[in-house]
Amino acid sequence: MARLARLSVPNELHHVLQRGHNAQLVFRDDEDRRAYLQALRDQAQEQRVAVHGYVLLDAEIHLLATPREEGGLGRLMQGLGRRYVAAHNRRHGRGGTLWEGRYRASVVEGERFLLPSLVALAWLPVRLGLVTDPLDWAWSSVHHHLGRTREALIVDHPLYWSLGNTPFDRELAFRRAVESGLPEAQLKPLLAAAERSWALGSERFLKRVAEITDRPLAPRPRGRPRKGTD
Repeated sequence: MARLARLSVPNELHHVLQRGHNAQLVFRDDEDRRAYLQALRDQAQEQRVAVHGYVLLDAEIHLLATPREEGGLGRLMQGLGRRYVAAHNRRHGRGGTLWEGRYRASVVEGERFLLPSLVALAWLPVRLGLVTDPLDWAWSSVHHHLGRTREALIVDHPLYWSLGNTPFDRELAFRRAVESGLPEAQLKPLLAAAERSWALGSERFLKRVAEITDRPLAPRPRGRPRKGTD
């Protein structure tokens, strides 16, 4: 069966997921993480992709990003892969692939899921047992949105600005959202959509996206179609 094309829609929010091959470490130390973020910043600027959030875990990465052009997200990930993998292999005296196949990406309705997605990324290190508090994980955009750091990599999504009229108001609203966390019932659909590269949003949003791309947005129902009744 032919592989589905990646789901990528210009000017829409995407949740990008990429894992290490066979769950291997993709970051061995902080120097690796700094190198990745620098490469991500450079490639994002070159390909006109706005990065709104990220988390770097030991064996996977998650990004929230909006490509401005058709194919921009794919070019970003391709260029980032070439640059980071080559530098990583040289530094650690290794060869071969680093990532597990193709990256995965879901198109996400920002109005409904921007804030939950940012909170989900902040809590992933806790979910994986790396820390007990999201703020204890240094390699996440949570610190930018809380005003602890200002990262040149991050382009705040327009919907983030709706959290408050001042930076203090926005940071306070985001802090409260992070402290509240995300119920499993809300977290699972976000992660599943990214894992399976499906779209996530309201019926109206899915209809709008379907008009832009001919790629399926969700799994087709299994089994034979149900017969109508007279």
